[in-house]
Amino acid sequence: MKKRQFYNKNYLEYVKGISPKTNEKRSLFRAFIVGGFICCIGQAVRYALEGIFQLKGDELSAYVSLVMIFLGAFLTGLGVYDRIGKFAGGGSIVPITGFANSVVSPAMEFKTEGYIYGTAAKMFIVAGPIIVFGVAGSVLVGLVYYVGYMIF
Repeated sequence: MKKRQFYNKNYLEYVKGISPKTNEKRSLFRAFIVGGFICCIGQAVRYALEGIFQLKGDELSAYVSLVMIFLGAFLTGLGVYDRIGKFAGGGSIVPITGFANSVVSPAMEFKTEGYIYGTAAKMFIVAGPIIVFGVAGSVLVGLVYYVGYMIF
């Protein structure tokens, strides 16, 4: 038991020595500001679509999501989203734009392997498990709802 504690202590000291020092308050502030700014952009898109095209309800939500996914993918393609991520950390992982980034980044990284085996196959490496879990979860919820509806 003592031997294991010795190894754990050495390992923890090693990790502490090579880990970069971070300013947690600054990181949290940056994440909050950038994440909030991305959400403000989404809200501005919503107001613009409401005012200009008179969209409402589900149609409005779908178009706002579409625009935000496009912006996230476009900025990733330009390399801007990566710089935003380095600056903001977790603040750049606002659900829709962060998801678009997680799909586009691997696709760009593996494009040298070709369109089928590179871009298409690697596109969902990061986002794939999320998509699978989302689809499986929605199927299960749908089945529970259906069975409950049939029983009652």
